[in-house]
Amino acid sequence: MSAEPRPQGDRIAKLLARAGVASRREVERMIAEGRVTLNGAKVTTPATFLETLGGVNVDGKPVAAPDKARLFRFHKPAGLLTAERDFSGRPTIYTALRNALPPGTPRVMPVGRLDLNTEGLLLLTNDGALKRAMELPSSAVPRTYRARTFGDVSQAQLEDLIEGVTIDGVHYGPINANLERRTGRNQWVELTLTEGKNREVRRVLEHFGLEVSRLIRTAYGPFVLGDLARGQVREVARGELFDFQRSLPAKAR
Repeated sequence: MSAEPRPQGDRIAKLLARAGVASRREVERMIAEGRVTLNGAKVTTPATFLETLGGVNVDGKPVAAPDKARLFRFHKPAGLLTAERDFSGRPTIYTALRNALPPGTPRVMPVGRLDLNTEGLLLLTNDGALKRAMELPSSAVPRTYRARTFGDVSQAQLEDLIEGVTIDGVHYGPINANLERRTGRNQWVELTLTEGKNREVRRVLEHFGLEVSRLIRTAYGPFVLGDLARGQVREVARGELFDFQRSLPAKAR
């Protein structure tokens, strides 16, 4: 019995994400809410395969052809939510981005998240497929953080993290952690990981009895915070982005 032929094109959720409408998960929610139509009829499943977005409307408006992928480095200050809106009225990254992004910049989405009180490098892209590829654990894109901590910990304890650690039933994969400098019981710790689970760095450090008073992401893949001022945005050069995309696993692109 022969296998059924694979549908032509890509899933509509993938195409809409690539066009920068929203992430795949958000697009699936929009479809469930009846906000996406094809030639006037509501799309009922994100598994709808299309070759182009011709005839596709979102909230009654036609979807433009996707722009080329763009990536921006943003120095997120502490005290901003990595969210589009907050119903309690707290400021979000988009509050700061209104004036920081260059005029004419398309809608951008954060690559991963930073907690409210975590600062540093937050990448932004207009391409949902690139966002997903960079976030997938299977892509193994490293993220580096510096944490200012209070308490007692040794380099030997930190080196045990290279084998991973399970905390309250949650397993965290390998983490490369190093003591940078110490003053009394205060020290800076640098950590590099690839999973990026919710509050991973804080939970791992608290597992050692450390209090985290400041947490800064300094790098995500080859892209670094560098001398980018707090609240400032700078676009990644197209050639640099292209080289990075080619380095990603083929299944993630």
